[in-house]
Amino acid sequence: MKEKLLSQLIAPIVEDLGFAFWGLEYLPQKNGAMLRVFIDAENGVGVNDCAKCSREISGVLEVEDPISSAYILEVSSPGMDRVLFSAKQIADYMGQPVQVKLAQAVDGARNIKGNITAVDGELITVSNEQKDYQFEFDNVMKARLKPVFDGVKK
Repeated sequence: MKEKLLSQLIAPIVEDLGFAFWGLEYLPQKNGAMLRVFIDAENGVGVNDCAKCSREISGVLEVEDPISSAYILEVSSPGMDRVLFSAKQIADYMGQPVQVKLAQAVDGARNIKGNITAVDGELITVSNEQKDYQFEFDNVMKARLKPVFDGVKK
């Protein structure tokens, strides 16, 4: 899987620069690809931090050449509505609202909105007013936090 190889190359660069490697998205397209790298820090991430990481990542990608086609590199903060790339990251947001897209339907649903109510290893439970959905993390295509502002879901 290309994401795993890219993560193994990029994570040490980001961490050496003093940031946390949050995750990445590799989106191949007809005319090239998009590589989005998400970095985080305790006090947040600014534009200069992203530019610094982008320069270092670009240098390594030029040498290692893991992407054969043309690509665009984008480095950013994961943001408040962050994508969650692992069961551990999901566990860190226990009780928070999340939107999950599954590869295989669970109880007839592939798109689930609710709160993270349990994480046991790779088994995740998301609950809403209708029901509790349990699924393995390897069934997750995308999981994203859905922050609540002033008691109103956005």
